[in-house]
Amino acid sequence: MQATRTTCPYCGVGCGVRAEIDDGRVVGVSGDETHPANFGRLCVKGTALHETLGDRGRLTRPQVDGRETDWETALAAVAERLAATRCEHGKAAVAGYLSGQLLTEDYYVANKLFKGFLGTPHLDTNSRLCMASAVAAHKRAFGADGVPCCYADLEEAELVVLVGSNLAWNHPVLYQRLKAAKQRNPLLRVVVIDPRVTDSCEIADLYLGLAPGSDARLFTGLLAWMAEKGKLDDIYLERHTQGLEGALAAAREEDCCLEAIAADCDLDSERLETFFYWFASHLHVVTLFSQGINQSSSGTDKAGAIINCHLAGGKIGLPGAGPFSITGQPNAMGGREVGGLANQLAAHMDYDSPGARDRVTRFWSVGGLVPTLPEGSGHKAVALFEAIERGEVHALWVMATNPAVSLPEAERVRVALAKCPLVIVSECVTDTDLLRYADIVLPASSWSEKDGTVTNSERCLSRQRGLVAPPGEARHDWWIMTEVARRLGFGAAFDYAHPCEIFAEHARLSGFENDADLSQDGARLFDISGLAGLDRNGYDALAPIQWPVTATAPRGTLRLFTDGEFATPDGRARLVPVRPRLPAQALGAARPLRLNTGRIRDQWHTMTRTARAPRLMNHRSEPFIELHPDDAQAYGVADRQLARLSGAGGDYLGRIRLARGQRRGEVFVPMHWSDRFSQQARCNDLLAAHLDPHSGQPESKHGAVSLAPLALGWEATLLVAAAKDGAPAWCDEAAYWARIPLAHAQRWQLAGGEPGQACDWLAWVQRVLPVAPSLWCDDPTGGRWRAAGLDAAGRLRWWLMVGPPAELPGLGWLDERFAEAARGDALDTARRRRLLAGCDDGVADAGPLVCSCHQVGQRCILEAIRGGDRSVEALGARLTCGTQCGSCVPELKAMIEEETAVCAS
Repeated sequence: MQATRTTCPYCGVGCGVRAEIDDGRVVGVSGDETHPANFGRLCVKGTALHETLGDRGRLTRPQVDGRETDWETALAAVAERLAATRCEHGKAAVAGYLSGQLLTEDYYVANKLFKGFLGTPHLDTNSRLCMASAVAAHKRAFGADGVPCCYADLEEAELVVLVGSNLAWNHPVLYQRLKAAKQRNPLLRVVVIDPRVTDSCEIADLYLGLAPGSDARLFTGLLAWMAEKGKLDDIYLERHTQGLEGALAAAREEDCCLEAIAADCDLDSERLETFFYWFASHLHVVTLFSQGINQSSSGTDKAGAIINCHLAGGKIGLPGAGPFSITGQPNAMGGREVGGLANQLAAHMDYDSPGARDRVTRFWSVGGLVPTLPEGSGHKAVALFEAIERGEVHALWVMATNPAVSLPEAERVRVALAKCPLVIVSECVTDTDLLRYADIVLPASSWSEKDGTVTNSERCLSRQRGLVAPPGEARHDWWIMTEVARRLGFGAAFDYAHPCEIFAEHARLSGFENDADLSQDGARLFDISGLAGLDRNGYDALAPIQWPVTATAPRGTLRLFTDGEFATPDGRARLVPVRPRLPAQALGAARPLRLNTGRIRDQWHTMTRTARAPRLMNHRSEPFIELHPDDAQAYGVADRQLARLSGAGGDYLGRIRLARGQRRGEVFVPMHWSDRFSQQARCNDLLAAHLDPHSGQPESKHGAVSLAPLALGWEATLLVAAAKDGAPAWCDEAAYWARIPLAHAQRWQLAGGEPGQACDWLAWVQRVLPVAPSLWCDDPTGGRWRAAGLDAAGRLRWWLMVGPPAELPGLGWLDERFAEAARGDALDTARRRRLLAGCDDGVADAGPLVCSCHQVGQRCILEAIRGGDRSVEALGARLTCGTQCGSCVPELKAMIEEETAVCAS
């Protein structure tokens, strides 16, 4: 058994992972106690990483025009078709679309190839969808995309403000770190600003459930209030900033009395005044913000309004102080460092940086081979696919992302992809929504195979180490692009044999003609030239380190702007005028409900990785629509009923979840489901493509929708031994379906028919399922039907229950029967008798899953609470729930409070 340290591939926290490798396989993971991001903690997704690996469902051979082929043929096809596109239509007819899942070395090669040598400006990344507004706000205020804070600031702060961030679910390890800091320091206060009461509110001293989209009004109001109350840091403002007058003038264009601000934000004025007083009265304040701020048509201004308040109060550059943007992806920041965004060049240079284009051109020139960098920015993500739709872009290379699902107006994106003459996709799994549009498919390596670096939200570079060999003929993204570059005639500039050589070049470029004095023209904040001399051994042994890393800061830099010196021409930060704007998509009679979107606790992006770990599918197993009980009554829907949302680009089908923490008149849906897992649950179909004018980031958090119940005649749960290629026949006959992977079977939730319409289930299963039913029972009065199919050897092949999923037994017992079948074991007589019941005699059903780490269900927890275990600690001692990653603790507390209230009444 060998243990190797690496980095988690999920969120921007960038947790260190200790992987155990046996016989060429990763057999277990745990948190790396030495990593400064997590000190040994992992969330439930991280602890299940080894369960997502394996060759099953992996792309292992290149494909050209739908046929598998060898690498030489595939690489030649890529090079020839790209060259032909450039020759016929020009350089700008080629584009690339990248991902924060790529390693920095992959990103660097991609930027160099597309912008430097293919000469196209049209290279962007899915980080445009999550962090572009924060980038634009940083550059506007600080002169560079520099996150001032570090994670230790959460422990140094007197006040931590969470705004637009459900930290408990989206960055669980950081949330647990904040929670522990609050337990150690009772004086530390936490404010949560969010339209929804989320699990992050568990540790909140103050909750502000503001109206969606009113964040900028709240923070411009805070700036005006600080000025009125004499709470500005006049000395800091005079020495280190400019623009206060303009920022204040813009803030004062609106009524700045507390009552008016509270009314616009739909808040209680006393609670709002408490927040204003706390923020203004403490120096050590961290405002941690994420997608709830960024994913807006005014996201740059929202982030700018937050930054203005920190600059005005001198709450930056100090321990426990600063505006802190938390990234969504593991290497969103690494992509920003190398120029992955369409408005960037490389090493934090962009097209507007004086001398930057010439500097990069000279640096990348080698042996008479001179790059031809574009003269200006290219299309940003949404605009890129609009250009494809218009026929301006003829070749698109997509790496490690799924734009057929993740972009707004997803159906329009799919139309554009279908029209594009050449779509190249570098991907590691076989069944993403994008692959149906690919002309050339290139099998890429994935986590545990990729070798390189990533940068987390606190500017910390970490090694993501290759632990095992890629399956089949899968290759690393940097290698694929390098081989294509050689076939295009650019080989001298892409002569890399190992990612350490790419990293060293990246590090050298960061220091190339980079004056250490930020006030000097051409100086850049991002600089890791202190790592440029690493050899292979040094690179392999690289420990986590925060940039800048230079000759004068060889051990990295914990915080930025500690001396009040910023990366602007005069060294002063800019306070920027912000005029609040409401969400661009207005409500109306046809769409009266405000839509909010977001992540859920146990899933990641479009579930291509997390769905490979079946236990991560149990907490929220189907797409859902969360709304307040009063709205449910008004719209005629009930808890756990199926319903339809209709929005700007299409419909969304999901199961109703009632939540009193949801504001009235608003609904929440998760972002993760795609056509691979449900019939019609792409949340981005509900969104119009409204963009932030500064960052180009789409307004993915706010939509306008209508809600109606689905009128159905039946619901059913079908378990089958294995998933088939393509959509099975039962999908075509259902008005709603969702696929839920189990450990040894596939679960399908189905619904359809007309209300009151009878269905001949015996005929249906005989027609669509692989073997005839071996046993069944029928309750025609109640509309219930159960059946199971066994093959000739007595092995379970399928199991069906017609009825609402609330009547399901725990499916673990049935799943084990499918495991026995896979081993070739027939059902014994006793288990065959219990098959339709779905469980053994006397076996208690654990109920819906609450704790994913230890697979503890709701009914077990309720039974323990009723038995006297009325604290999280007592439940943990009895059931182990809440004792690992802690993500389920808020839910456990809510169950304890609710059950205690029921008992008291």
